[in-house]
Amino acid sequence: MQELLTIKNIILYVIGINLIAFLAMWIDKHRAVKGKWRISEKALFILVLLGGGIGGIAGMYTFRHKTKKLYFTIGFPTILITEIVLIIYYLIKM
Repeated sequence: MQELLTIKNIILYVIGINLIAFLAMWIDKHRAVKGKWRISEKALFILVLLGGGIGGIAGMYTFRHKTKKLYFTIGFPTILITEIVLIIYYLIKM
């Protein structure tokens, strides 16, 4: 298990999940404009909960998508800040 949780793998995961969250916001915005099937709000939140907060927030403001929904404009940053605090706490306790 320790071989899987290397710094390199963690960094790659964080970059990947943030890219996925960013692209999900773009795809959902594109589909909204076209009137097509959308990515569920639950799925967008799950991506942010899995560590894609920076990508989700960047996508939200880059594409001006979900910016009028308070639970996105408050929820995404709250999740990101909570994850950062938990990571700092974990690193201090190591």
